[in-house]
Amino acid sequence: MPPDAEAIAEQVFTALADPSRRDILAALASGGPATATDLAARLPITRQAIAKHLALLAEAGLVTAEPGERRRVRYRLRSAPMQVAQQFLAALARDWDGPLGALQDHLDRGARGSGHTDSANPDERRTP
Repeated sequence: MPPDAEAIAEQVFTALADPSRRDILAALASGGPATATDLAARLPITRQAIAKHLALLAEAGLVTAEPGERRRVRYRLRSAPMQVAQQFLAALARDWDGPLGALQDHLDRGARGSGHTDSANPDERRTP
């Protein structure tokens, strides 16, 4: 994965770490573009706090600000950074699938060779 994609994924994960920002993204996903005032009416967060969260979400590229009526700024979701983060996670999963599969095979062979079952309870294990 290119370094810039890793930086994008890191910003996305940082933005998603906060439950209030996740709530804002969910509200935008379900209700469409909205102003900070609109979001404050729907969420248990002050307009000022929402504005700060929206600034961080915009910095991460997850929302974009659009001029609206009467100088009101509407925020709209952007999916591209989320897709980069999903690709990052998929690549990470692929990197782990091989070694984890090999470990599971090794453990399975060891368990069969020693006559033990997968049970964690020693009373349920077979002895050779």
